[in-house]
Amino acid sequence: MLTEGRETVRAYLRESADTKRRSAEVCDEAIVAAADLVAQAFRGGGKVLLCGNGGSAADCQHMATEFVSRLTKSFERPGLPAIALTTDTSFLTAFANDCGFDGVFERQVQALGRPGDVLIGISTSGNSPNVVLAVKHARGAGLRSVVLTGIGGVLASLADVAISVPSTDTQHIQEAHLAIEHLICWLVERDLFAAPAASMAGRNGL
Repeated sequence: MLTEGRETVRAYLRESADTKRRSAEVCDEAIVAAADLVAQAFRGGGKVLLCGNGGSAADCQHMATEFVSRLTKSFERPGLPAIALTTDTSFLTAFANDCGFDGVFERQVQALGRPGDVLIGISTSGNSPNVVLAVKHARGAGLRSVVLTGIGGVLASLADVAISVPSTDTQHIQEAHLAIEHLICWLVERDLFAAPAASMAGRNGL
């Protein structure tokens, strides 16, 4: 049992690391473009809205927290306006009950989004109907959009910037998404607050 378990652990972690390695090779330009889009929004007085389901919903809350609070203890800066559209259980359950679940994010983008804001949609499949509708509405309402996906799906073709992790394994895509989300926050806050952005070495609090 111990030997088999150790082999499973090693294989899983190697696969996860390989997904991140391949993401570094193919997603680097999109990550920088996404960070630039978000920084432009904040600089212009806009905000970030985030949507996703399941583990991706948790990612939305995590990323919004990093913006509003801070990413690292070693880098002090003002809070940045970001809202996870996954947290208001009264709205989510009321709208889903009365109107259906597909529109729960689209409705919030309609109510809260303004031209100049950025919507970040997270979907490992790239096909989550409620995220697709939210991104489509954002485009028509003058918001810019960033999506984090895996291989495939329609979301990549709808967004201003698409970060598509080169994998079809949901777990490994989610693991890579978390690293990418941290990177976007790191790049944005240092772009806005003029700190040297040469290295993430020595960071604290991730």
